[in-house]
Amino acid sequence: MIGTGILKGMAVTARNFVGSYFDEERLTTVQYPEERSPLPENYRNFPFLPYDGEDPHAGLRCVACKICEKECPPQCIYIVKSDDKKPDYMGKPQFYPKVFDIDISVCMSCQICVEVCPFEAIKMDKEFELSKRERFDQLLLRKEDLAKPNDYYHKICPTDATDVDAKLAAAAEAAAKKKAATAARAPAKD
Repeated sequence: MIGTGILKGMAVTARNFVGSYFDEERLTTVQYPEERSPLPENYRNFPFLPYDGEDPHAGLRCVACKICEKECPPQCIYIVKSDDKKPDYMGKPQFYPKVFDIDISVCMSCQICVEVCPFEAIKMDKEFELSKRERFDQLLLRKEDLAKPNDYYHKICPTDATDVDAKLAAAAEAAAKKKAATAARAPAKD
């Protein structure tokens, strides 16, 4: 009979159409402000600077090496190195950024800054609702806006944050052992 293929196709379409209203797994619409789809852990939007401890200035991991600024394809990162030094997580005096700005109107969320950072000082955020009333307030994120606690990083990327913390703890422990060994050898020479 002519047209049986069309009738079979329409039956499949009708079954899928009706099933999409009653099958809970096939309901794809999310009522956005009230309900939110969970974001995957590897989702990335704009960079942020994780810090350890309570003080964002003292606990900032960035040492103003400017590698991320040099490697950024759209050149949206602007860093000014400080004149003085502060101790880093291993107790070694390091420079810190006096100014750390990211122009998010230019940032293309490529994550190159995260990949080249040897200090695990810059990570990608999942926050995408950045709308504000004034345009100029939202386009340039300053160091104070970018600094977020390590707990926040654990909340958005738990597996990656745990790996980073383990790596930093191992480096701090190795530095402490090296410092203790150096201190033990120094009195022996006198």
